[in-house]
Amino acid sequence: MPDLTKPRGNRWIPYAGLLVLFWGVWGAFSGTPTSLYDYPNEMVYILWAVTMIIPAAFAMRGQKLDRRPVAALYGLIVGLTGAGGQLVLFKALTIGPAYLIFPLISISPAITVLMAVAILRERIRPLATVGVVAALASIVLFSISSGSGDAATGPWLVLALIVMIAWGVQAYYMKKAATVGVNDATTFVWMTISGLLLVPVAWFMMGEFPSHAPWQAPALTLGTQLLNAVGALFLVMALSRGKATIVAPVTNALAPVLTIILSLIVYQTLPSVYGFIGIVLAIGGSTLMVYADESGPTTEVTGDVGAAVHSDRS
Repeated sequence: MPDLTKPRGNRWIPYAGLLVLFWGVWGAFSGTPTSLYDYPNEMVYILWAVTMIIPAAFAMRGQKLDRRPVAALYGLIVGLTGAGGQLVLFKALTIGPAYLIFPLISISPAITVLMAVAILRERIRPLATVGVVAALASIVLFSISSGSGDAATGPWLVLALIVMIAWGVQAYYMKKAATVGVNDATTFVWMTISGLLLVPVAWFMMGEFPSHAPWQAPALTLGTQLLNAVGALFLVMALSRGKATIVAPVTNALAPVLTIILSLIVYQTLPSVYGFIGIVLAIGGSTLMVYADESGPTTEVTGDVGAAVHSDRS
């Protein structure tokens, strides 16, 4: 095992790359069960919560659960903001236009960045600042390019804002947990527990079990949501090794690029002008952030699965 007390350098990049891979593929096929078989979104949530058990069990192999109250506190915050935000999103989509909701939610990395700068005192180099702005802009453009529908009345705007804040806070507390020595496995186990705790809520929202759905619907849902669950583990691992101000915008910008590429290959659909500009901004902005992060000193807290080691912060 490498010496985790040494400066981490770019140790977060492989995990961020795996996250982009898993979430990019998931994004390309996640809507298939609903579009092909009219599978309820609430049932998709329930199966996603179940698939979280698999990477959680893998993460805990040979590791010890951090039993400190602070680990449980941060783990529950991370889990409930993530899973709760997902349930609120389902409700928002039933009363509001997706083409307005998703661009608003996509700004959640900005919440993470602001919290990391204000509370964790993470520093952003000037070159990385340009990259963050470009990445955030690309995320919004991706959402605009994929949205369609008519505006609707109702409290969807408030619900969308709740999801945006919740997911931004979630990413921040993933990083915060690592700074107090909580290992990745513990954080992810609490995420899994939180997701399962909200299954009854999703079941209540669904109202009726989709007994009419063919077997392909749950099978396809399990496959795609497993990609989502494993990607979430890689997000925890990337944030524990890198700056939240860099990891959150990079991963949220690059995953849609892979989704668009796969959609082009599988569905033979070309990106819109907004989508093309988003691809350029995502790649360019992410490159700037990675370059700026590697060219500067790295003194972050490390949170490996099973062991967290503190290092001085400049």
